[in-house]
Amino acid sequence: MIYPETFEDKLGFGQIRQKLKGYCLSAAGAAWVDDMRFSREVEVIRTQLKQNLEFRQILEKSEAFPSRYFFDPTEWLQKIALEGNWLEADEFLNLAYSLETVMAARQFLSKAHDIYPELYRLAQPVMITGTLVQSITSRIDDKAVVRDSASPELGRIRKRLRDEQGRLRKLADQIYRTAVEQKWVPEGALPTIREGRVVIPIQAEHKRKLKGFILDESATGHTVFLEPTEMLDANNEIRDLEHAEKREVVRILRELTDEFRQQLPVLRVAYQFLSQIDFIRAKARFSVEIGADLPLLEKQPELVWYNARHPLLYLSLKGKRDIVPLNIELDRQDRLLLVSGPNAGGKSVCLKTVGLLQYMLQCGLLIPVSDRSRVGIFNDILLDIGDQQSIENDLSTYSSHLRNMDTFIRSASDKSLVLMDELGSGTDPDFGGAIAQAILEALLRKRVWGVATTHYYNLKLFAGQRQGIRNAAMRFDDQHLMPLYVLDIGKPGSSFALEIARKIGLPQETLQEAEKLVGKDLAGFEKLVRSLERERQELSERLKKTERQESDLKQSLAKYQTLSSELENRRKEIINKAKEEASSLLRDTNREIEKTIRHIRENQAHKRETQKVRKNLQDITQRVEPEVKPQKRAPEELKEGDRVRIIGQDGNGRVLSIQGKNATVQFGELKSVTKIDKLEKITAAVEKEIATRLRSVGVDVFQKRSTFNDTLDIRGKRVEEVIPLLDQFMDTAILLGQGELKVLHGKGEGVLRKVVRDHLKRYKEVASMNDEHVERGGDGITVVVLK
Repeated sequence: MIYPETFEDKLGFGQIRQKLKGYCLSAAGAAWVDDMRFSREVEVIRTQLKQNLEFRQILEKSEAFPSRYFFDPTEWLQKIALEGNWLEADEFLNLAYSLETVMAARQFLSKAHDIYPELYRLAQPVMITGTLVQSITSRIDDKAVVRDSASPELGRIRKRLRDEQGRLRKLADQIYRTAVEQKWVPEGALPTIREGRVVIPIQAEHKRKLKGFILDESATGHTVFLEPTEMLDANNEIRDLEHAEKREVVRILRELTDEFRQQLPVLRVAYQFLSQIDFIRAKARFSVEIGADLPLLEKQPELVWYNARHPLLYLSLKGKRDIVPLNIELDRQDRLLLVSGPNAGGKSVCLKTVGLLQYMLQCGLLIPVSDRSRVGIFNDILLDIGDQQSIENDLSTYSSHLRNMDTFIRSASDKSLVLMDELGSGTDPDFGGAIAQAILEALLRKRVWGVATTHYYNLKLFAGQRQGIRNAAMRFDDQHLMPLYVLDIGKPGSSFALEIARKIGLPQETLQEAEKLVGKDLAGFEKLVRSLERERQELSERLKKTERQESDLKQSLAKYQTLSSELENRRKEIINKAKEEASSLLRDTNREIEKTIRHIRENQAHKRETQKVRKNLQDITQRVEPEVKPQKRAPEELKEGDRVRIIGQDGNGRVLSIQGKNATVQFGELKSVTKIDKLEKITAAVEKEIATRLRSVGVDVFQKRSTFNDTLDIRGKRVEEVIPLLDQFMDTAILLGQGELKVLHGKGEGVLRKVVRDHLKRYKEVASMNDEHVERGGDGITVVVLK
């Protein structure tokens, strides 16, 4: 049950229908928009949402899905169904074009059936083949004219017609030249057609000098259009042949229509598919425009939403300011939410967002929420919002609200979603508040789900004490008296009536009198609410700060532990290696000493032999002494944007930021924090060194430059695939010193173009980005000029 009848108008769903119809390519697709209805069948809704999501992916990847000749075939199929009727040649031609679109769409989905399974299921019943299209195009050309070859009789008739027309033209030229020589023809006049017959223009005073029939005259009466007697038979023959041609064309079209009449069931299935694809495409385009996604769908009522946005509000504020997303949660323990807060603070927008998004989802539309949100299925959505005064039924606004409340209490169940704006308002506050509380109690007993907004003090207390309902508040900046449009669940909100009145400028005496009239209890309650709000905000800020500090501490600790472990492992490796080298060196030294002593003894210490032995010992000494390391060079001064490499390595990156002795460097897709003294700025000499080293291992930079393609083709790629390809392409281009590049992304809906250009803005090396010349691809290609 959807209540009231004006539900869609009150929530703005009619505007969404109009937007969808504007995206449709055919009247048949727009008819699906008109027929779109609220559904309670979870599997039907799930299928519709998946179809929507799959087509949204097609648009985002700018894939070449057919988008032309989405004609509405209703009139054609009605003509075909009538025995003895026929389609005109232009109608058959459009029928052929649209059938080609059907086959192209089916072929596209057949090839991608694993990627778009729900859309492929729609295409499976379509049995259209190229034979039907061929039967049209073999008889009708692309100018919607029945071909001469459509039948032997038509070919014969048209040949005779052309011959007779040629003979008539020669005869008309001959008579016309004679009349011109006799100066019977007005100056500049030529033979023309009147009533389908070739005639000669003759001055009125000479009309008796040429035998024939006058078929017409000029507006002034100075010229008559005369059919000479000699041309009468030829004109009659041509007229007969034209009638024969028309009869034969009609016979051919009737015959072709009879062939298609036998295929009516197949045609209806095909056009059902085409119109439904048009409708789904329109939904997908709207989903892209509002940033909609597919949440987790539950069979039972549930409402746990993250980053929900009102689609119409989002579109109206797009490009002006960001919309504050809504986070809301209703569970089986607390199914009702009572939202309070100041006027113009966003309470009604919150309520309308809940109603509109739930209705959209159950109509098969993706909704603008985070994909981790959980959305359940309700049997009913009941709405009470706005001024519903009725002169015809003699109902006041409050009476109308009460009639709605009566319907809610009688009709709502544990699978109903009830939305009530300004609950209890419109009458005496004491009685209105009491009745509103009783209504909430009745709805709670029926375990109804819902959202209500109010200013009433007693309802806020009720929600704080009664199980099954929770308070919520629209956050408000009490320092600047500005709404923040953020929903806080778990506490009531203040109306800030006195503060707003003070800001507007009411006299202080008046405000003091108002405070006295309000009473200490209510004023104290309002102050307590505001105090709690300030404390909550302060606590929230402290909590965020603590969480950030804790996160930083965890990262630092993890980094320290990793570094400590690496250093310890490195220390052990160095010590073990040093011990092995020392042991080996000691063995070699002992061996050389023993050998020396033995050599001296054997040669009785001759001077020449002694010198030789001393040299050997000096060689051993040099091996034992530690190497003198070269003096460490002073690090070069680096700045943001410089291309650098880690000393001794070939890979290079770009400096993103410098903090003290550390620099954050982007190496391809990875970011790394590195000591500045470990980095080396890439100069011409360094680049030459890298090139030399790469050639030594089989990689030639100059050869790489000669094979580099300055055009990157990313058509058909997903968004997540594009960024790595684009980074690799740009890194190579920058390394090779390229001047102008081209990125071929296609036109489509412009999603890939936006992703490419937004990402290229991060490169400081990019001087400009523009569309290619319209004759060479236009906005389907981005031309990038490097500095």
